[in-house]
Amino acid sequence: QVQLVESGGGLVQPGGSLRLSCEVSGITFRFASMDLLAWYRQRPGKSRELVAQITKSGSTNYIDAVKGRFTISREDAKNTMYLQMNSLKFDDTAVYYCHALYIYEYWGQGTQVTVSS
Repeated sequence: QVQLVESGGGLVQPGGSLRLSCEVSGITFRFASMDLLAWYRQRPGKSRELVAQITKSGSTNYIDAVKGRFTISREDAKNTMYLQMNSLKFDDTAVYYCHALYIYEYWGQGTQVTVSS
């Protein structure tokens, strides 16, 4: 059974940084074969939205709100993807979910990020 487990969320002050991790387990294929890895978030009162994605070849894409502040990456040897978040703002407060696509879609359970002074 494929599982995605996020970690690294927490409480941070505006301007601070956090790094989210998402470890994938239970796959019967190479992690490097994952077509698309992504981070989504759901802010209070809003629908879930794509934040950043990275393809199998390493191409990345970000929503405008996080460009220049967030960096998505993948470490295939560890079956893990990351989201480095810098210069955090109040509006980044959300539950962050990792997502993987390889034939099927897989989701993590979510990790809370709260930006507050």
